[in-house]
Amino acid sequence: MGMQVGTEEEDEVLSAINTTPLVDVMLVLLIIFLITIPVATKTVALDLPKERNQPRVTKPENINIAVTQSGDVFWNEGRIGREVLLEELKRVAVQDPQPEIQIRGDAGAAYEHVGRVILTAQRAGIAKVGFITEPPPKQ
Repeated sequence: MGMQVGTEEEDEVLSAINTTPLVDVMLVLLIIFLITIPVATKTVALDLPKERNQPRVTKPENINIAVTQSGDVFWNEGRIGREVLLEELKRVAVQDPQPEIQIRGDAGAAYEHVGRVILTAQRAGIAKVGFITEPPPKQ
């Protein structure tokens, strides 16, 4: 004489996912993040500079110096030697107001070539030196 405990319907496989443990873990993680975020954001109070990404308008008095990959230097589209560059920069340095020197360096140029132009501008007494780059690609 046997005793039947359950019905055949209970013997079928349960296909529903029990989400209670998942919800418990997510709530614990949420509480941990809510507690730790204020601690992580406390830093030294600084007045950081604001980002300004505006296209630069080249004024006629600005001087463009281009440095090629091979190290050749161009002064407003005209090739120039290093000694002549120093003399021209000295001549420009005494002007009032002093024009800005804008350096366009080839992406494949060695840092040494651009560094020599910057050093020459420093020796000549140029106060404003800028670099012309291409804007980053929009995503």
